[in-house]
Amino acid sequence: MSELDAKLYSSMKSGDKQALEELYDRYVKLLYSFSYKMLEDKQQAEEIVQEVFIKIWTQKSHYDESKGKFSSWLLTTTRNTVIDTIRKRKEIPSDMQERDTIADTDPSVEDQVEWKEKKEVIQAAMNKLGPDQRQVIELFYFKGMSQQKISDQCDIPLGTVKGRIRLALKHLREQMQTSERNGGVAHE
Repeated sequence: MSELDAKLYSSMKSGDKQALEELYDRYVKLLYSFSYKMLEDKQQAEEIVQEVFIKIWTQKSHYDESKGKFSSWLLTTTRNTVIDTIRKRKEIPSDMQERDTIADTDPSVEDQVEWKEKKEVIQAAMNKLGPDQRQVIELFYFKGMSQQKISDQCDIPLGTVKGRIRLALKHLREQMQTSERNGGVAHE
């Protein structure tokens, strides 16, 4: 967790609305893009982002620094909120193609460059995974499938699915940390 994120989160937990607004400004585009990629619905993606920030403001969702980065926790909270929404609708989006831009927004050039760099680092880390690990990560995180459904679809034991997800996340975390130490540049 960056020092600024830690300070803002701590202030927000104490009821500081300005700290919540600053966290919102820092992460709204990332969470919206992530939600939109899963749902392909602009309005629902906006609602998801609002719901996530309501959860952290009302402290229905708590961040534990010992379990990882603040941004990763926010993305996990967002992912879970999207999955809950999908389950409530009782439908699975038919196609969750990657979106390079966010509809009806006008991000600054700096934001576009920063997002592109993050996307490239994530893609480079994903490309270093074995095909089996990459497949379960894509199904689990980007298509919102349960571990059991992945097991059924891929015709592999549930324990194998869980193991592949765990190992893939470990490898992704290591790749991302290496990339951060190298200034955001993914090295082969």
